[in-house]
Amino acid sequence: MKKKDIINVAVIAHVDAGKSTLVDALLSQSGVFRENETVVDCVMDSNDIERERGITIYSKNCAINHQGVKINIVDTPGHADFSSEVERIIKTVDTAILLVDSSEGPMPQTRFVLQKSLERGLKPILFINKIDKKDQRAEEVVDMTFDLFADLNATEEQLDFPIVYGIAKDGIAKREMEDESDDLTPLFDLIFDHVEKYPDLDNEPLQLQVSSLDYDDYVGRLGIGRVTKGIIKKGQQIEISRRDGTTSKGKISKLMVNEGLARVEATEAGSGEIVIIAGITDISIGETIGEVGKLDPMELIVIEEPTLSMNFLVNNSPFCGQSGKFLTSRHIRARLDKELEVNVGLKVEDLEGNEGFKVSGRGELHLSILIENMRREGYELSVSKPEVLYKMVDGTLYEPFEKAIVNVPDEYSGTVISKINLRKGLMQAMSAEAGYTKVEFLVPTRGLLGYRSEFINDTRGEGTLVRSFDSYQPFAGDIPKRKNGVLISQQKGSSMAYSLFNLSERATMFIGAAVPVYEGMIVAMNSRKEDMVVNVCKNKKLTNVRASGSDDAVKLIAAKSFTLEEALEFIEYDELVEITPEAIRLRKKILNYQERMRANSKTGK
Repeated sequence: MKKKDIINVAVIAHVDAGKSTLVDALLSQSGVFRENETVVDCVMDSNDIERERGITIYSKNCAINHQGVKINIVDTPGHADFSSEVERIIKTVDTAILLVDSSEGPMPQTRFVLQKSLERGLKPILFINKIDKKDQRAEEVVDMTFDLFADLNATEEQLDFPIVYGIAKDGIAKREMEDESDDLTPLFDLIFDHVEKYPDLDNEPLQLQVSSLDYDDYVGRLGIGRVTKGIIKKGQQIEISRRDGTTSKGKISKLMVNEGLARVEATEAGSGEIVIIAGITDISIGETIGEVGKLDPMELIVIEEPTLSMNFLVNNSPFCGQSGKFLTSRHIRARLDKELEVNVGLKVEDLEGNEGFKVSGRGELHLSILIENMRREGYELSVSKPEVLYKMVDGTLYEPFEKAIVNVPDEYSGTVISKINLRKGLMQAMSAEAGYTKVEFLVPTRGLLGYRSEFINDTRGEGTLVRSFDSYQPFAGDIPKRKNGVLISQQKGSSMAYSLFNLSERATMFIGAAVPVYEGMIVAMNSRKEDMVVNVCKNKKLTNVRASGSDDAVKLIAAKSFTLEEALEFIEYDELVEITPEAIRLRKKILNYQERMRANSKTGK
């Protein structure tokens, strides 16, 4: 039987460049969907949060058949917090389609994903997307991308990259801007012309490196990777080269491959194929699977270290258990252990003397996605302010720095530059075009914690801030904290419009009328730097004397509501975010006023 030709392709890009939309079009034009089937946008983004936010969080595989060739497609995350996913996926593919927006040009994450592709020796295909935009500048963006290739030390062969122009949402690709085209045929043709099909290495001893993990409630942990050499079979006895240098034996209990969007069980799979295997309960990223006695270990994949941590604590507020099903540290631990099965960028440690855990990850989004998933699954917990993880290098303290690119209207650029300078940001480049100023900074991660909402206010919502982890640099010194204090509820009860109206003159309220509150709960941001304890449950005293007009209905300004990320950015180190399936509340760590004062006097605050 003739071996099926296979090409593995990764779709890589910055957030919002259109990766998932292009994959939709490739699937649609390959006949994966039935004619009467209703297809949702970004069909690969199967997670609820991915759909709501319009981002890809987990890399996913699908497969199409085109002109007798099986093309395995990997849709990769574009956000910096999930960069380790991209790095691993690059090892399993033969080429990468690099999407770049025709008006934005290359962005920070474009640089990262391209660098990983070039280091692996891939020869990417450049897809200039969204050429239907009014402000498209496709030719200029091609030149910018060429400069980026050169900056990343691309070889002569890699610099001679093929280019496709297109509109992913309409499923259109063309080799030249002026060409007529109504489908993706030019892209398929280019893939076949540009990429060699995977060689037939079926007769060699089995070699497979695990590049991703998944979990199935019935069969446990799943390993995903490409068969580099040989044939893998269901029921086969295999040998595993472990991350710690040891070897062990195991058995493939289940073998699956991708067909369209589905995983299909298979009895065997040959070289070049991306497979999903079950049966090895403790398989990990980068481990090599081979035939017993013929194991040929591949170079280990480095798993990037976390840069940020939060404390996940048992929710001990007076409203604990009102909406959640999973409340105890045992419940939280079990959920985190399950997350560790597939989320290799995560680290979980027990907290000494506390019912809780120190959870470390690659960034705010990485951790907040986990918290949001837990919240939707019925968990209640309290979470501390994110803290960066430091390193000691030759006796010097180092901290994580990020590359930040801001694009703001000219009139706000001075304010933004001044604010980021105060946060120890170092300006690296600056340019102005069409009324907007674009500035590149290298900023300590600490400096960007809590800055996003301030940035939105300073630019009246018209600016964009894009950031990605860059490197560890020497400690940058003290960075100013939040300037405003908060208003803290004095007692448990229900908020009254009368009290809120009087307080709103000197504070930004976080709650409306008739909202349940408890002692120690944060209800507003003070206009001054001090914290204040207030009674929001106080109502107007009723008398038998009524003055004309004095009893008119009180009109309140709409309260500021927080998303999970905004709440985590807002709090200080003596505060927590209480997270339940139905509410996100801000609170002091120590709820009682007297106990809080005693604790502050001991720490000298």
